[in-house]
Amino acid sequence: MVTVRTVLPSGDQPPFPDQPYLMVGLGNPGREYRFNRHNVGFMAIDTLCREWKVDLNRVQAKALVSPTNFGGRRVILAKPQTFMNLSGQSVSALLHFYKVPLENLLVIHDDLDLAVGILRIRPEGGSAGQKGLGSTIEKLGTEHFPRLRIGIGRPPGRMDSAAYVLQDFPKGEQETIVQVLDRARQAVETFISSGIVTAMNQFNGVLNKE
Repeated sequence: MVTVRTVLPSGDQPPFPDQPYLMVGLGNPGREYRFNRHNVGFMAIDTLCREWKVDLNRVQAKALVSPTNFGGRRVILAKPQTFMNLSGQSVSALLHFYKVPLENLLVIHDDLDLAVGILRIRPEGGSAGQKGLGSTIEKLGTEHFPRLRIGIGRPPGRMDSAAYVLQDFPKGEQETIVQVLDRARQAVETFISSGIVTAMNQFNGVLNKE
């Protein structure tokens, strides 16, 4: 269990800028899941890797990992390879290994309750049924850690949610998703450089397509 130290800064600076940051995208490993709605957390990490010109070339704690730097701060990018419902195993192990404060952890995941095009950063909260987030909460022993929720929308009609999240994004949404992922990349960078309050103020809400 992780000791809870919830520190939400009153200004626009992160509370532990000299400590490592851990950015974890949730998803399922395997090519067949690559473009699924459920894998948008993986996609966000891939977007960061492309922009920062780094590769996830290390296997550690059942995850693909790349220790790197952003703005002079040490950052670990990670994609757990345990499948979604066991993601917490990797998150907990990496958090402890790199001695990352909870406030410097950001878990990036899909959210059925947000429409496509919406991001929402939160400093804490429950899983709302997201299995990877639930596993992370269980393994860390706390809900008090930041997360970046990326909207994927609700399934149409009476379609089962489990089937819906394992579908690829349709062509009509793909351009929006590319824009959302770039916005998520900017949100992560702001979280690292300026803290969660600034990131929430700048990026929570609907994608501006103009």
